[in-house]
Order: sequence, then C-alpha cells, then structure tokens
Amino acid sequence: MIPPLRLYGEGLMLASDPAHTAGAMRLRLRDGIIVPLPLGRYLQRADATERQLLLDVRGPVLDVGCGPGRHLHALASLGEFALGVDLSPVAVELATGRGANAIVGSIFDELPGTGRWRSALLLDGNIGIGGRPDRLLRRIGTLLRGDGELLVELDDPRTKTASTLARIESDRGVSSWFPWARVSVCDLETVARSGGFRAWRSWSLGGRWFAGLRLR
Repeated sequence: MIPPLRLYGEGLMLASDPAHTAGAMRLRLRDGIIVPLPLGRYLQRADATERQLLLDVRGPVLDVGCGPGRHLHALASLGEFALGVDLSPVAVELATGRGANAIVGSIFDELPGTGRWRSALLLDGNIGIGGRPDRLLRRIGTLLRGDGELLVELDDPRTKTASTLARIESDRGVSSWFPWARVSVCDLETVARSGGFRAWRSWSLGGRWFAGLRLR
C-alpha cells in the first residue's frame, strides 16, 4: 500500500505538469462509495461559484486542507489575508510557489494565530479530516476568535452522515486506509452543536452545499 500523502502528492505533480496526462484519482470509502478527487479543479483558479462564496469571508482566514491554494489566491485578490495549512508538502509547495501563504502541518498541530482567526474554511469535503467532525470542529473553535465564523462545505441531502475509512485510488496505485467522514447538510445542526458551533445559515450554490457556523 502507498501512503496516502505520497499518492496524492504524485497525482498533484502530474496534474500540474502540462507534459503529462494525469489519470483519474478517487476516494473509495469503506462501504464502496466512490468520491472523485478532481485534481485539475484543485489546481485551477477558484471558479465563479467559489469566488462568489468567498466574497463575504473576512480575514484573517485559516484555510484548513488548503491544497494547491486556489481559495488562498482568491481571498488575496479580494484583499483578505489568508493562511493555508495542509499535510501534503507537494500541495503547500504548489500553493506557495504561486504566491500564497501556506504551511505544512495538521490542523491538530500547534498553529500560528491561535484565538485570532476571524474566519476558517473547510471546503472540498475537508469536514471529513480525521474521521470525527466533532473533534475537528472543536479544534477549529480553539483557533477562532470569539466572533469567528467557519465556512464549511457539506454533502447533499441524499448523503448519509458517517465516520468511516477511506483510501485514495489512481492508475498509479492504491493508498492505505485512513479515517474520513461525510456530513450531510441534513445533519448540520447536530454536527455543529457537537463541535461547539451553531449553524446560522446553509445554502446551495453551483450544485454544492455550504453552511456558515458561529461559535456557541
């Protein structure tokens, strides 16, 4: 089995090189559900949906699982300071190589700006990080200031909320299993409350589901 970060990093490098054609990459959940990993979209600029989404986000912003940094660049273009954190050294190198602020690390590590972030982002399914959304939200709550807000992307109403295991699959190999979770917008209130937040808004935009959370 290939370590997940290695396989993900190799995929990003291939997808970022015009001379190579990167094959499809996907996330397979333990129950057999397949979730595409659109590396090409991650490497592009934020699309119209994401630019509209970020208009109301106020800095300083912590982007959790920032990937190659398209949300960081979009926020910078809006005049907002943002810092990304990601476990993948390749993703962080791609983000910083394009001028974004990003560091290699886990959201559960010691991070700069504790208690001073005005906003945090959990987009592209990153509510699944660590397999326990309640623990993840509680951790983010310690990093935000008292009036801080969290913008989170959720799965559609048909999705079953669950903590599970996942692995990355591509034409280059299969990774080992790691903890992951999916959260349906239908279970937003319960999950937010378990993590010390309250949901004040949820909406659909561009076929995707989002919510704004505030500390309780």
